Amino acid sequence: MPHLNLNELLTIWNDNPSRHTLIEDVQGIAFGAIVASLGLFFLNQAGLLTGGTAGLAFLVHYTSGFSLGSLFFLVNLPFYFLSWRRVGKVFTIKTFVAIALTSLLTDVQSRFLHISDINALWSAFLGGLLLGFGLLALYRHRASLGGVGILGVYLQEKTGFRAGLTQMIFDGIILVIALLLLDPRVVMASVIGAVTMNMFVAINHRADRYIAIR
Repeated sequence: MPHLNLNELLTIWNDNPSRHTLIEDVQGIAFGAIVASLGLFFLNQAGLLTGGTAGLAFLVHYTSGFSLGSLFFLVNLPFYFLSWRRVGKVFTIKTFVAIALTSLLTDVQSRFLHISDINALWSAFLGGLLLGFGLLALYRHRASLGGVGILGVYLQEKTGFRAGLTQMIFDGIILVIALLLLDPRVVMASVIGAVTMNMFVAINHRADRYIAIR
């Protein structure tokens, strides 16, 4: 592995296209978490949900009233063992930071944004698109939003099966469970958001197209 000095790690202007600097990773993970938390906020404001571990957090949030951000953080805890053992400690640490930041920002968004009326279908599309952008930023900096995202990145690196498609399969399972607990109209609107997010990631995230590896 080539030696990197402190200047190479911290510099904003990176001369090596195959490696992220520390500053690039920090801003990428921070901005990805901000955008993803905004997507979760829009979905929550419309009473919608998504798939994966976020979907599980939504279901518990709607049925119990507990904080969505806190639940999102908690449901991802069991997946860190898989991440550490199978994907690596750097990915795990970055993902832990991304999830913690997303969880915190999801709960504080309402202090800065006040929505009196929102269309469910538009909220589903916009929330899904924002989550897709957030996930793409995190994937490109070797991080994820945990749970199924960790499994998706692992399978893509080992088998080539797209991370977005793995996420879509698990999302379908969550949405089927949601049909048993929520208004079917809410679930159908949520499908739009889930499909938007996963199609965006599946189309735009390819390991052989984006090779920065720090």
